Amino acid sequence: VRIPAARGMSTRTEVRCPDPSCNPYLALAMMLNSGLAGIKNELQVPPPVNKDIFEMNDAQMAAEGVTVLPGSLKEALDVFKTNPLSKETLGGHIFEKYIEAKEKEWDSYRCAVTQWELENYLAVY
Repeated sequence: VRIPAARGMSTRTEVRCPDPSCNPYLALAMMLNSGLAGIKNELQVPPPVNKDIFEMNDAQMAAEGVTVLPGSLKEALDVFKTNPLSKETLGGHIFEKYIEAKEKEWDSYRCAVTQWELENYLAVY
């Protein structure tokens, strides 16, 4: 979510769609409630990073306050489960069912044999 600095006669927000495969209703609910929580808790917007973060090493990223997003569905679920805003936004029932569904999805993914594994390991073992 981005709020442009040059507002002119009006203020607008820009939402760069997360993942096209996500549930748009749950994603919008999380984005809206996150924004409202930021306003309520008077969180400060960090300064922009006008550098290519893909060219930075870990120390440079830390100095700029850049954090890395979760690298897998499992890592993202671990963060999601520990964030109280997730359960508050979705409600207990949907929160639990969402986690249950995504954990099944992760198990299915990690147990799948990929074409790469077949090509690289089948002949060796």
